Amino acid sequence: MMESIIPFLKELQQNNNREWFKSHKTKYEQTRKEFEAFIEKVIAGIGTFDTQVVGLTSKASVFRIYRDVRFSKDKRPYKTHYGAFMAENGRKSSKAGYYLHIEPGNCFLGGGLYHPDSEQLKKVRQQLDYDAARLREIVSERQFKKTFGRLTGSQLKTAPRDYSMDHPDIDLLRFKDFLATHFFDDKIINIGDAEYVVNRFKVMKPLNDYLNDALLFEDEEPQVNF
Repeated sequence: MMESIIPFLKELQQNNNREWFKSHKTKYEQTRKEFEAFIEKVIAGIGTFDTQVVGLTSKASVFRIYRDVRFSKDKRPYKTHYGAFMAENGRKSSKAGYYLHIEPGNCFLGGGLYHPDSEQLKKVRQQLDYDAARLREIVSERQFKKTFGRLTGSQLKTAPRDYSMDHPDIDLLRFKDFLATHFFDDKIINIGDAEYVVNRFKVMKPLNDYLNDALLFEDEEPQVNF
């Protein structure tokens, strides 16, 4: 049971300052431990179908609550949510993985690739150029559509470099992020229903597999014939 997390975050939303946080540090530490324990259960569940998280810890997955305000106009010192990213190397991973976001009235789970760098994006587009049908099959699967609706993420307004607007898969090639998101009620966290989260991450795995397969792509060295 994790009934204290949502109420704590609600209070933090209304009192996002260092004085209040310092006086409620014990409550913060308690709720963070509850969240980390929940993430351990989620990791264990994901590990039954995705080996990339086997051995991963919650401490490697959970993001800090402290905001970096050095270059931001928003000087609020704390995030008003808890988040964790579960993939190889945890929150520092550059692979497609599983994200959980706990925020009052805005809880969601998601995954895929968020803001991939230029080399990663190039590899995903090469995979799409070679086999977009596989991705279309994944996102058209009944359970995926029921859980996540559709593939989302920021997109180019025109065709990416090296591809034409009349490419048969231009709708997918224009994506700059490749994401799936499922919003859920706060009560799932209040009762600590890790199974609910894990079951939906399982539906997401084929998308992550497709993207991670793309990231393994290595450009072939040109052959020289003498």
